[in-house]
Amino acid sequence: MTILDRLSPHVGIDLQFNQTEQTRVSVIIPTHNRLNVLKRAIDSVLNQSFAAYELIVVDDGSTDGTDQWLSTLDSSNSSIISIIQNNFGVSHARNRAIERARGHWIAFLDSDDYWYKNKLQRQMDALQQNPTIRFCHCDEHWIRNGKRVNQKRKHAKYGGHIFEQCLPLCAISPSATIMRKEIFDEVGLFDEALPACEDYDLWLRITCKEPVLFVNEPLLVKTGGHEDQLSQRYPAMDRFRITALANLLRGANLDSHQYTMAQQTLANKIHIYCQGALKRGKVDHVKSFTASYADLSDDKNNISTIG
Repeated sequence: MTILDRLSPHVGIDLQFNQTEQTRVSVIIPTHNRLNVLKRAIDSVLNQSFAAYELIVVDDGSTDGTDQWLSTLDSSNSSIISIIQNNFGVSHARNRAIERARGHWIAFLDSDDYWYKNKLQRQMDALQQNPTIRFCHCDEHWIRNGKRVNQKRKHAKYGGHIFEQCLPLCAISPSATIMRKEIFDEVGLFDEALPACEDYDLWLRITCKEPVLFVNEPLLVKTGGHEDQLSQRYPAMDRFRITALANLLRGANLDSHQYTMAQQTLANKIHIYCQGALKRGKVDHVKSFTASYADLSDDKNNISTIG
């Protein structure tokens, strides 16, 4: 039985049953040419023990028939909203959905991942017990190329004030998050100028300002290893993290300790990136690259002379 077989007009009412304004969750799924797994992701939302208020699926210029399938799905369920757009990228897709969302909370799900049945329930229960927290994430199971793999120590998840833990690499998976929509009014939306590491950029802007809640339980499956992943398309991912760090240092209101930690991380990432470029003989690129970040250097982390 497929998801279309299960959907009927009453499902839209069930999704919103017994929802108060403060507990409404808008789930956002961006997708591009993943019709084969999109159905599984949507199923995992519809089967939650805590019903989402609405599900917004954004088709970012797919050519595999996703738009036609979504139009059928949208017409059969009033709580599922589909947005069809040209291929503007995942950040643009998420941002348009955030602007459209009516829920008090926003939860993201990548179209190649899927949630366990109690994902939203466990996080909403935890948030209810911590009413001052506005951002929550959870642990996850990893599947790479169809096989279960263990996370490395560097991928360990944390709660509390985790800005420093978020500096080296992306420490939070979009599919594991749920946050108050108002946060976006304060820190901004996803940076559409970043073709990758847009989540790393946003988490830094959030965690430098407030603590996060971590549910230490795997509540979803995060898949990987397929060719259409951004990490496969952009092998030197740190160059986008460098951009995100520079933007943070130039624009965010960091305290002195946060600034120093971010500055040190930036210097280290530039050094590693430039060493790789030098090995490929790109001397002129290294000179121009380091010069563009010279304003963020200091005596201990002299970015302008790295390489």
